[in-house]
Amino acid sequence: MNKDRAFIVGRFQPFHNGHLEIIRKILSENSSVIIGIGSAQYSHTLQNPFTAGERHLMISTTLEQEGIFQFYLVPIEDVNSNPLWVAHVESLTPGFNRVYTNNPLVTRLFKEKHYRVESMDMINRSEWSGTRIREKILKNLDWRNDVPKAVADIIDEIDGVARMQELSRTDEDSS
Repeated sequence: MNKDRAFIVGRFQPFHNGHLEIIRKILSENSSVIIGIGSAQYSHTLQNPFTAGERHLMISTTLEQEGIFQFYLVPIEDVNSNPLWVAHVESLTPGFNRVYTNNPLVTRLFKEKHYRVESMDMINRSEWSGTRIREKILKNLDWRNDVPKAVADIIDEIDGVARMQELSRTDEDSS
């Protein structure tokens, strides 16, 4: 088994149980993982309700509570230029040999720069997706079982449910 440093990028809005399982799988095949917190410049929207700092805290607290310490967290802002994106990532991160993604664009961009790109099995995707979890939060459905306890605690600490509910209103809504 080749023990190298891997890279994965995601928005982690929020970090959920599927992400945790993927990180465990990556670390079973690599000595460490760089976790890129993508679209780091966005927050306080329905698609990206949490700040890069909040997502960093969700991920690091969860992994440390799980006894996982072989990771680096790097906020990565969008550059909105696909030809420049891999170089942008490389400028922000330690070196890595392998990329894990299921995103076709990310796969193509890294393969063009001669990286080894691995796809991953989606785990319980019907429940464990950021989109689905955000929908559950907005509809007051049970979402806490879909995220690690540390993530639920941080969402509570930052009043993330109220934030998302407020963001879902329009200026047409009566207060």
